[in-house]
Parts: sequence; C-alpha cells; structure tokens
Amino acid sequence: MPQFRLKAVSQTGKSVQTEFEADTKKDAQIKVDRLTKSNGLKIQSIDQKATFLYKVKRAGKKPVNGEQEAYSKEELERALVKLGYQVVSINKKWFDFKGGVPMTEVVSFIRMCADLLKQQLTFDEILNLLIEDSTNKRMKEVIKEIQKDLKEGKEGSQVYGKHEAIFGKFAAYMLSVASTSGNMAMVFDSTAKFMERDAEFKKNMKRSLMMPAVTVLAVIGVVLFYVGYIFPATAELFVEMDIQLPPMTQATLDFSYWLGDNWIYVLLVFLAPIIGFIFFAKSPKGKLTIDKYLIHIPVIGDLLHKTSIEIFSRVFYTLYSGSGQNIEVIKVAAEACRNKYMEKQIKEVAIKKMLKDGAGLIESMEETGVFTHTAISRFRLGAESGALRDNARQLAEYYEIQTTYKMQSVIDTINLFINLFIMVALIGITVVSSESATINPSAQ
Repeated sequence: MPQFRLKAVSQTGKSVQTEFEADTKKDAQIKVDRLTKSNGLKIQSIDQKATFLYKVKRAGKKPVNGEQEAYSKEELERALVKLGYQVVSINKKWFDFKGGVPMTEVVSFIRMCADLLKQQLTFDEILNLLIEDSTNKRMKEVIKEIQKDLKEGKEGSQVYGKHEAIFGKFAAYMLSVASTSGNMAMVFDSTAKFMERDAEFKKNMKRSLMMPAVTVLAVIGVVLFYVGYIFPATAELFVEMDIQLPPMTQATLDFSYWLGDNWIYVLLVFLAPIIGFIFFAKSPKGKLTIDKYLIHIPVIGDLLHKTSIEIFSRVFYTLYSGSGQNIEVIKVAAEACRNKYMEKQIKEVAIKKMLKDGAGLIESMEETGVFTHTAISRFRLGAESGALRDNARQLAEYYEIQTTYKMQSVIDTINLFINLFIMVALIGITVVSSESATINPSAQ
C-alpha cells in the first residue's frame, strides 16, 4: 500500500510530521483533510514515497548502482552523502512493477511460519529467514513491511489488514488474530491447513472442469469445421452432377449453407449468454443467486456444499473460545465458507436470531437451512457434551475425507459425460459420411 508523509504546522506554530498509508492519493487527501479539521493543522506538504534509482561511488572505488524508496530525490541524496558516498545520479523509477504474489507463495509463507513457530523460533527471526529465502519480489517487500510494522508496535489488524489483497480476507484476519493470541503457532497452523485445502480444492476443480470444457469446445469446433467446410466440398460434387442426395446428407448440406449465411448470428447467440452470465456472476446479486442454487445441482453441488461446511467448521474450531456466543467467530467462519448464500443466511438468520431472540447456536444454525443434518447433529452433540469446538474439528476432518473421495467421483462422472458427448459427435459424423459414401453416381 502506498505510503504518504504529511508536514504541517499546528495552531501553536509547532511543526508536525506524520507518516500514514492510503490506497490512492485521493484517499490520502481525504485522511489529511479529516486530520487537519479535527486538529486545526495548516498543511505544508503531502509527499508520497517513491522508488529512486541511484548511482554512487566512494573515493578510489567503482560506482555502485541501487534503488531506494524515499519521499524526495533531495532527501535520498542527503542520506547517501551522510553515509560517505559521492552521488553520481539519482532518478525516479517511473515503472515500478513489482508483480503479483502467487497463492503458492502465500501458502508457503504461512506454512513456514507455522512450522518454525513450533520449533520455538521468535517471529522476528522467522521473518528474517523468509525475507532472505523469498524469491518473489513483491512477497519479500510484504514480509519486510510486516516486520517493520510489528517492530513499531502496530496492531495485528493494521499489520495484516493492508495486505488483504495478497493474503485474502480470511487469512489476513487469522494472522491478525494470531499476533495477539496465546498460541500463535496453532493459529498459523490452522490457517495454513485451510489455505492448503483451499488451494488443493481449487486445483482439483480446475482439473475436473477445465479439460472437459476444452475438450467439448474442441469437439464442437471439429464438428462445425466438418459441417461447414469439409462436408460441403464433397456433397456439392454430387449436386453438380444432378444426383439426388439422401435425406440426412441433404439436411446436413442445408444446415451447412444456413450456417455459412448466418454464422455471425450463431456466434452472437452462442457468446451473448456466456458474456451475460459472466457479468451477472460478478455482481453481488448474481453471486448470491448462483451460490444459492449451486449447492443443489447434481454431481458437483453436494461436493461444493460439504466443502463450504468443512471450511466453516475448521474456522469455527480455530477461533471458538468456548465462552459466550462468539458472534464474531461465527461471522468470520461464514465469510470464509466461500458461498455467498450460506454467508448471508448465517449472518442474517442465525446471528440475528441469536442477538435479537436470544436463541441458541444450534437452533439458529438449523433455522438457516444451509447446514446438512450431519453437521447439525455434530454441532448439537458438541453443545450438549460441552465439546463444541472438538466436534467442529471432527466434522471438518470428516467432510475433508469425504470430499476428497467425492472429488475423484465427480471427475470420473464428468469424464463419462464428456466421453458420451464425443461418442455421439463421432457417430453423427460417421453416419452422415457413410450415407454420403453410399451414393452411386452411375445410378443417375
């Protein structure tokens, strides 16, 4: 996140300087305006930290190149001179592309932290090791910034919250909780487990859906190429010879002519629903509607539903304290479950019922209509036996095992339908080709 520095003068004439972070320069100006109105400050300057490329040398030595963040070129020059360097040149780095951070890097960072914390290393030592070992430039800078903020005594929500775009909303929240928890290693370990499961699930989903989608498009492309280009070249030879075509051959040739005349409209009819669906799926209402019905579709719906409950249970187990209603815990677990409809039902039905009506957790969860009978029975047993947290963990592990096997079953089912689709396409092409081959030119 960009850093800014405010220089101002107070009503008593005292100079004031403070550094802060904001998403954009406009947001920085809004923060400054709010600060100056409440404290009566007179603004002198608002500077944004930028990256500069410099070239310096010492007497009798070769010049050295480097880059450094600073609020101004003059400020960096003074600092280098103070260190005993002779400044050759300092230029602002205009294109400071730092790249993204792959999810594998984030998962690796959290897992390494968890494992090293178990080995009794201090978190500062761990961050130093990870800074040295990280090969991703952006991730290296994020870790440095985390270390700097922690040393300055900032709260966990401030330290990790500003890196939400890198870690994700749930992971950023969990890491902020870890910094103030009594068992930092356990929270990091649970977060790493969640992230690893999430990454594995997404990889398997891509594997189960991406290749079948490519295969279907390829088969459709082959069929259209055959019907639109290869088949007419053969059938038109018989037309030129005034040979009457068999019914299926004639119908296929007519379809080929129609396709050639209306291909633009066919393409629009094919693409318009896909583009419309993508825009709808990205809207808040669209996400809610899709997630509502997604968990009920055949084959894959049950898998997605149980995976969301597994995530909810795992987060609940990690954060639940055993005292009070833990409303914030339920809210965070709902936000992490990766289903907007389930999140909405838990927040607007379960939490509302608990706060307004004083209902119990199990009764409120049952009222949402998004939990399976197995999940409700496990939570109810845990509540009655005083082992709610342990039962949440058991439920998460049970659904983890079940969904792992279910995923393979889903992949096999999808592959079966893809094979059937290919078979039907090949049979259609074969039948049309065979009928064309039976035409006897000498019969005319």
